[in-house]
Amino acid sequence: TAAQGMAGRSVRNVVHAGVGGNSARITLSNLYGRSPLTVTHASIALAADDGTAAAAAGSMRRLTFGGSPRVVVPAGGQVMSDVARIAVPYGSDVLITTYSPVPSGPVTYHPHARQTSYVAEGDRAEDVTADAYTGRTSYWRYVTALDVLSHEAVGTVVALGDSITDGYRSTMDANHRWTDVLTERLRAAAGAGRNVPRYSVVNQGISSNRLLTSGPGTPPANPSTLSRFPRDVLGRTNAKVVVVAIGVNDILHSPELADRESILAGLRTLVDMAHAHGLKVVGATVMPFGGHSGYTDARESMRQEINEEIREGRVFDAVADFDAALRDPYDPRRLRADYDNGDHLHPSDRGYARMAAALDLNDLRTTSPATL
Repeated sequence: TAAQGMAGRSVRNVVHAGVGGNSARITLSNLYGRSPLTVTHASIALAADDGTAAAAAGSMRRLTFGGSPRVVVPAGGQVMSDVARIAVPYGSDVLITTYSPVPSGPVTYHPHARQTSYVAEGDRAEDVTADAYTGRTSYWRYVTALDVLSHEAVGTVVALGDSITDGYRSTMDANHRWTDVLTERLRAAAGAGRNVPRYSVVNQGISSNRLLTSGPGTPPANPSTLSRFPRDVLGRTNAKVVVVAIGVNDILHSPELADRESILAGLRTLVDMAHAHGLKVVGATVMPFGGHSGYTDARESMRQEINEEIREGRVFDAVADFDAALRDPYDPRRLRADYDNGDHLHPSDRGYARMAAALDLNDLRTTSPATL
């Protein structure tokens, strides 16, 4: 897709709704485009069932942008659609389809979606059947946000992290990322009458992400957490709390004696930016990676030193101790075997569920409304 983009094809992204509501809007991004992205037809609908590109009866809606079905997203830019009246049940799969008739250059995409989406030849944006959607893809393309107007939630928790937050190696099409399980926990607790925040959860994990260092390219192929914080956290609708789970890639891909203080300073900078916009910050300890190809005793020592600062309350407003929750009690340098998917770095589905369980829901409470 580097030269032509998705010209002449309809892209039907499947997005799982973590909150229900009565209307929705989307954000389209052309961050990595080299020329304007022209979308002449876009739609939103509910999936008829799991694992299908077919739309539920009566749910198809045409999307507009400033009242027009056509929108041009400038290279490096993004646009938000108008609000569409559509009933979105909690836990439903939402179909977001775009059609672009002309080449736009490189596609802005998310490679580890852990969700199957679909592609069709020609303008099939409002097709309610799946017949034309013969292409299958594990990427999300162009769509970077789904906002739902909801009476179920009064704010948003933004989960900011790397591949572990992205849900790498979790089961495809199963919504087993730790953020999905956290969504379920919040909903169940509220349904049981517990005094917990009624928040939705937004996943802003990017695989291989580092706190301090961006990847190559302009814009960078993988922007540092520090550089993307304004866009991916402060720019999210109705954000109240951010859960920061970052740092392992800085440790793994740094020199043997990397600067621990730079990582801690970077984490504190994230907190300062969040506080300046009224957001509370829950920070996660860095989980073990013993047995991984990047493991060294020096990197393990740095991980332990960073975690000590986090646990002592010298970095974040509250702590989610993912390290303590998932480590092997007989060898704390490693993940517990049943929480390890096999590469000794990323959790299994059971490990992701354990992460979500380790986060105290009371820590998501804020003492004052966020200022946005």
